[in-house]
Amino acid sequence: MRFVANARMYSVNPQAAAAWTELFGWLAREASVELDVIAHGFPLPLSDLWSRDDLACAFMCGYPFMLAARRPRPVAAPIPTGAPVRGRPVYATRLLVRADSSFDTIKDTFGGRIGYTVADSHSGYNALRHHLLPYYRRHGAKLYRESVGPLTTLRRVLDALQAGDIDIGPLDSYALDLMLRHDDDLESRIRIVATTDPAPVPFLVAAPGCPDDIVARLQATLATFAEAPGCTHLRDRLCLDGFAPVETDDYQLMLRWDAEARAAGYGEPA
Repeated sequence: MRFVANARMYSVNPQAAAAWTELFGWLAREASVELDVIAHGFPLPLSDLWSRDDLACAFMCGYPFMLAARRPRPVAAPIPTGAPVRGRPVYATRLLVRADSSFDTIKDTFGGRIGYTVADSHSGYNALRHHLLPYYRRHGAKLYRESVGPLTTLRRVLDALQAGDIDIGPLDSYALDLMLRHDDDLESRIRIVATTDPAPVPFLVAAPGCPDDIVARLQATLATFAEAPGCTHLRDRLCLDGFAPVETDDYQLMLRWDAEARAAGYGEPA
């Protein structure tokens, strides 16, 4: 049987997309699993990808995973080279402003326009709201005059920032590392004014009905990626140290953050 793979969440530019295609090719050969790398870009819903019966490898954010009635099978979690906790499969949200803006801190952006990706995103919504919650509690009212979204993709967050449609926007720290690795001009156009607490990173999943032996072969092969001699350049292009087993209990943190915001009456980041 043939299976499909997709790295849409971290195919942040053509160079990163090509590197993920190369990784999936290596994985297919080493694991002896027939993998077809498929396109599933915006505006196609990620939920359609995650619900495919032939899915063997696709990135899924832990927040929708925890909320799902029928969860896909965890395969492996990436360990970003620039992870906020070195050597761990974690990430954070970078809160960005334009480099030429007058904002130096997140408080400077209050009263402006904030962007978000989509309501079932951890990095682009849940973590953003968690970071703003203490300010919201102290302020007792909206922090921003306008909440702009859903912007859906990371690229659209950056585009909205550069166009002046928003004053501040959230970006997955691992995705930002990939963007900066392959776009020499990006660093001069943005500034980071805040970073959220770390959380477990999005991970590769397979369909709920994917056979045990297929999942086991993919997991065993991805566990060797960190030391695979032929993957040195690939690790550099993907800003990736390796892959780790998925500890699903760690993702309860996302539900706790969501519950805390709801209990405080804080819904959409604003």
